[in-house]
Amino acid sequence: MSTPRPPEMLQPTAAAQARAAQALAEGGLVAFPTETVYGLGADAGNDRAVASIFEAKGRPHFNPLIVHVPDDGAAGRLVTVDERARHAMEMWWPGPLTLVLPRRPDAPLSLLVSAGLDTVAVRCPGHPVARALLAAAGRPVAAPSANRSGHVSPTTPLHVAEEFPDGAGGKLRLILAGGRCPIGLESTVLDLTGERPLLLRPGSVTREELEAVLGPVDRATAADGVKAPGMLTSHYAPALPVRLEAAAPEPDEAFLAFGPDQFIRGGRERLNLSPTGDLHEAAANLFAMLRALDKPGARGIAVMPVPETGLGAAINDRLRRAAAPR
Repeated sequence: MSTPRPPEMLQPTAAAQARAAQALAEGGLVAFPTETVYGLGADAGNDRAVASIFEAKGRPHFNPLIVHVPDDGAAGRLVTVDERARHAMEMWWPGPLTLVLPRRPDAPLSLLVSAGLDTVAVRCPGHPVARALLAAAGRPVAAPSANRSGHVSPTTPLHVAEEFPDGAGGKLRLILAGGRCPIGLESTVLDLTGERPLLLRPGSVTREELEAVLGPVDRATAADGVKAPGMLTSHYAPALPVRLEAAAPEPDEAFLAFGPDQFIRGGRERLNLSPTGDLHEAAANLFAMLRALDKPGARGIAVMPVPETGLGAAINDRLRRAAAPR
């Protein structure tokens, strides 16, 4: 029996995109960049291929997947698009907003992408590599973040290779190496199946921005259940325990700072999400810096407070899940 090989890493040329599209058509997995994080993609209409995503990630089968589409017309063949969804698509697509909408009875999708629900999470990514892949594939692509379930999400192609050194048992055919993801946080997820919009996962499209277009938006609670990716209590977690709201690190802790920190002493190793307190810079750095600090030798990772305003709400959501009991 042959030993699975690491996935091939390719620059996203037209030839590489064609190979990636062929791999998807054959039921394989392909990792590719979006503006948020790297995705682990499969043909969303192929049951075996979608099952391979769950197997590769060790992902709970009750956690739905996001289906990536090239435009609102392609989304309309999968889900029912009402006026609110149309407004949201016009405003933020292509971009980092995922919409949870009623699944069309004739949608050519594996039932696994919905994890038993009668809804589908759909997104039109804005990253040029992701858009070229969707065009070459000519099919909707199911793609959660390209990491083991619960681990810190990948924002570079090397992160993906580290997560799947054996190519997920040979299922991950190749990685389209499109550089670092510019946003660095997963997409905002908005449920539009109820009377009022429900924010399932905060992201770079903020609640305030959504409410300016759609009116009042409720925030999901544990009672809403797992209706979209990223809603598990413990998620995006490093191997080391994470301590939040830390004014300073203990001597045996790594330290993740935010804002000016030159007078803070202690700790083993430190990184700063944004020395100037820029929340967009902090979001882009969050997952990469958590990965960099998650090394043997430290007892844990201490994290300075991050403001809860604007994009800070999404950053703090990821940090709280990283720090949750496992």
